[in-house]
Formats: sequence, structure tokens, C-alpha cells
Amino acid sequence: MSEAPPAAPSEAPEENPPPTVTPLRVIIAFCLVAPFVALLWVSSYARTDPAFIGIPFFYWYQMLWVVVSAVLTMIAFQLWRRDQRARTGSRAGGASR
Repeated sequence: MSEAPPAAPSEAPEENPPPTVTPLRVIIAFCLVAPFVALLWVSSYARTDPAFIGIPFFYWYQMLWVVVSAVLTMIAFQLWRRDQRARTGSRAGGASR
């Protein structure tokens, strides 16, 4: 009486699930980790020269990374969406639009 109903065919595990770590996911991880590494390695930019329009390197380097980080995050998001669409499509039997 307390037996669970049989699993629906769509819930059956795949014979060959897609790999978890793919080259695309490595690129996504790089895009998200690069700003952290670049900004946490302070000794690489803890200097005043070269100045840009009178602003010491220490400050303009960090402000440049604000823009670079936003671009890298946008790229990572777009790649993640593409990866998720591909995985959803492969699970649905390869049906395309």
C-alpha cells in the first residue's frame, strides 16, 4: 500500500549523461575567477607608475578591472545559458526547433 509508483519514462536516468566538466565550463570558470586573482595579487599592481591622465597605476588598474569584470561576467552568463540550452536539448532527445 505504501509502495511508490513506478518512475515515468521521462524520469529514467540517461545511459550516457553529459560530462560535468566540459571545456565550456572551464572557460566559464576562468571568466569568473580571473578578476579575483588579478585583484587579490596586490603586489602585481602596488605601484604608482605608469600614471594615466594623472591617476596612479594602483587606482586606474583597479577601475579597469571593474569594466573587465563586468564584461567577463556577461560572457560567462551567456556561455552558461548556451551550455544549459544544449544540455536541456540533449536530454529532450535531441529535438531542435
